[in-house]
Amino acid sequence: MAALICGSLAFDTIMTFEGRFAEQILPDQLHILNVSFLVPSLRRDFGGCAGNIAYSLKLLGGEPLPMAMLGSDGADYLQRLQSLGIDCRHVGQVQDTYTAQAMIMTDRDNNQITAFHPGAMMQAHANRIDVGSKARVGIIAPDGRDAMLEHAAQFVAAGIPFVFDPGQGLPMFSGDELAKFIDQASWVTVNDYEGKMLSDRTGWTLAEISHKVEGLVVTLGAEGCEVWVAGEKTHVPAVVPTQVVDPTGCGDAWRGALLFGLERGWALPRCAALGNRVGALKIAQRGPQNYTLDFSVE
Repeated sequence: MAALICGSLAFDTIMTFEGRFAEQILPDQLHILNVSFLVPSLRRDFGGCAGNIAYSLKLLGGEPLPMAMLGSDGADYLQRLQSLGIDCRHVGQVQDTYTAQAMIMTDRDNNQITAFHPGAMMQAHANRIDVGSKARVGIIAPDGRDAMLEHAAQFVAAGIPFVFDPGQGLPMFSGDELAKFIDQASWVTVNDYEGKMLSDRTGWTLAEISHKVEGLVVTLGAEGCEVWVAGEKTHVPAVVPTQVVDPTGCGDAWRGALLFGLERGWALPRCAALGNRVGALKIAQRGPQNYTLDFSVE
């Protein structure tokens, strides 16, 4: 059983600021903001939503099919995916631009400031979902705007149920466009901030959104997540990590577990519980694709 993962492949440059952003940014001076942060540690990792979700799903024993676009500098990433045993038939490459790049700075409270260069991701709509795809389930994760719109329609045409996970891409879409995504999707996942924005833009409450899909999940970080089904909310508690090292990629690790459960027909709260467990493993390691499982999936 395969899961088609539409989203970005990116190189993450991750920096650690040992102070707190809140102590360096003066709210009454935002109109002339000019700050510099000393970052003693810096590392470069393989990242992007499609890559991170595929890593999580493969680790759990699933069959990920990432659909994404690499740039002229993407050979190492393609080789890495192949070395992990991930099927790359839907990974394309554009020679006249760079692979997407994320520059992520994290402070001591795990707040993050990210700068993102989309690069080849903006050509992701050139990849198309075939009606004969072997995928049993899919996900629309943050990607190029055109790709997200077109891939959602292609999932519907192919009869493949999918998760709508707008993430950082949510502000690109109007209320009407977001409403159409929800109408096309089988499930929706957002964090609490995105959930508020989604409600504001569509004019629908979370309960109302949950009536339009099979289920809605709102992740709450250290507080776990809320699972909404047919207007009823269930809280799924977090798993306490052994240590908190780096939050980068935690949401993607969670989504890989979600797809693993959906592939197998699990109830949404069970999928969410597995996601919380995998997210706790990820946050204890640096980088989005460097953790391993310390448990077997039943």
